Amino acid sequence: MEAMVQMLTTLFLLLSLCSSLGDGLSLNYYEQTCPGFESAITDVVKKSTANDKTVPAALLRMHFHDCFIRGCDGSVLLNSVGKNTPEKNGPPDISLHAFYVIDDAKKAVEAMCPGIVSCADILALAARDAVVISGGPTWDVPKGRKDGRVSKAIETRQLPAPTFNISQLQQSFSQRGLSMDDLVALSGGHTLGFAHCSSFKNRIYNFDTTHDIDPSMAPGFARSLRSICPLGNTAKNAGSSMDTSPITFDNTYFKLVLQGKSLFSSDQSLLSSSKTKGLVSKFASSKEAFNEAFVKSMIKMSSLTGGQEVRLDCRKVN
Repeated sequence: MEAMVQMLTTLFLLLSLCSSLGDGLSLNYYEQTCPGFESAITDVVKKSTANDKTVPAALLRMHFHDCFIRGCDGSVLLNSVGKNTPEKNGPPDISLHAFYVIDDAKKAVEAMCPGIVSCADILALAARDAVVISGGPTWDVPKGRKDGRVSKAIETRQLPAPTFNISQLQQSFSQRGLSMDDLVALSGGHTLGFAHCSSFKNRIYNFDTTHDIDPSMAPGFARSLRSICPLGNTAKNAGSSMDTSPITFDNTYFKLVLQGKSLFSSDQSLLSSSKTKGLVSKFASSKEAFNEAFVKSMIKMSSLTGGQEVRLDCRKVN
């Protein structure tokens, strides 16, 4: 009975969201032109994850970074051409990886239906598969995105930074039509992955004029981070997992935020507003509530569109 109720709730959620999808997106967009292509993408993501457990976090982050610049148009996938420096070479995106997974998925789909499925749709579906493979919820991804022809590294400045406070985060999300609820739910994507020292050093050294360490951070946690990221250390790959179960999609992230054991200033800032703090507490106590909210917000974010074509090669325009 409980499973039936959950299924009906998810169906109602999807139907209500479908009435407000952006720019011609639909759940059955490729039903006639490329039926069954989603399984090819899923197979590629599964095989890639079997070889590299960091792939799911990479794909989820890649999709987020794509959608927040020019909409979900695959512009983050483009390589440099001539004197243009693309998004993937912008400071926030340099650490993105696993682009080869999208390349492999594109090749598999092209073999089935040449020139039909956009790279932007493939990335959106791969991000969903990444969540599912990691133990998270599944959902039907609205499809029909087009690929963009413009990618500029300078525009990655628009991405919300790990040092942002709640006001800056709210402004960044609201500019994209995303609410405070979306902000907290999508922050839960930090349940997967790894962060380099440069993203959180501001909290463990020279925090402000009166504190060397951010006083909102649990002291023992701060000490452990300082041992991983000693002052003056320039090791390229030094850093910490985003939470204590970095390859499992769960609600551990929210529990750690409440304990003062989150990495980023932006994570900690979720406790500085009564609205967002209440949501953090809700998601920390209920994985089901988090999963439901995350699905809703992912569909909403991934429905931001802006492309013009279907690329034949995800790394270059036609």
